[in-house]
Amino acid sequence: MIKKRISIGQIVLGIIMVLLACAVIIPFLLILGVSFSNEQDIMLNGYKLIPEHFDLTAYKYVLQNPRDILQAYKITIIFTIMGTFLTVFFTALIAYPISRRDMVGRNIISYMLLISMLFSGGLAPTYILNTRFLHLNNTIWIYIIPSLLSPWYIFMMRTFFSQLPDSIVEAATIDGASQIRIFYKIIIPLSKPVIATIAVMTFVGKWNLWYESLLYIDDYTKVSLQYFLQRMMKNIALIKEMNDMGMSMSTAITIPSETARMAMAILVAGPILFVFPFFQKYFVKGLTVGGVKG
Repeated sequence: MIKKRISIGQIVLGIIMVLLACAVIIPFLLILGVSFSNEQDIMLNGYKLIPEHFDLTAYKYVLQNPRDILQAYKITIIFTIMGTFLTVFFTALIAYPISRRDMVGRNIISYMLLISMLFSGGLAPTYILNTRFLHLNNTIWIYIIPSLLSPWYIFMMRTFFSQLPDSIVEAATIDGASQIRIFYKIIIPLSKPVIATIAVMTFVGKWNLWYESLLYIDDYTKVSLQYFLQRMMKNIALIKEMNDMGMSMSTAITIPSETARMAMAILVAGPILFVFPFFQKYFVKGLTVGGVKG
């Protein structure tokens, strides 16, 4: 049996990858440990990976009004799933035609997309457009329509489509397949890596939306999860500040300020951790094969 020799470069690369993995995993484990810690232990001894005393006070405090946080979860899940699906769908519809070399005007469309990626209308015109003309304020569509398309995603998917063999499309055309049938039956099944990559990045971006709630949403039942937890964190900080000014230290530290912050981070990041493994096998390939190039 021939033993495969491991070079020094491979050993160094493996050590670097292990260190990078630890740099990502250890902070998350620290956040998880602090979220299950006692607030008094954190105040006295600082952050620790393993809680000195297992305590669910932070989660009880954050979830003391489950109806409100579940409503924020509901709104966020709805616009995240809808936004991800629509973004991938319309991105593919635009990217495929401009990836075809026989399409007239493909370069003009590409330049227009590039210009829109480099320049934007600014906050004030965007706000006026969304509120006075599109009437998206206080609706769930404010989370979906303004960020529906990204030129970066279009160029990434266009590059992936352009690398597919032209002989496949030509053979299907000779067999009498229409362009729509070729797109849905051939191109889309072959493009799972780039579709999964864009879907994951869009999902994460939609899940983390909070600025739209701050600007456009007055109805508290339609705010995103990120904005809801941010408001809760500000309320906790305000209450703690008032307690520090008017109460004794022993009473003030019972308010789960630090542990609640970490519990909120876990509640927000949890769904992403469950979604990512399903797309992981396509993610790296989609980034490398669908990389943007001239």
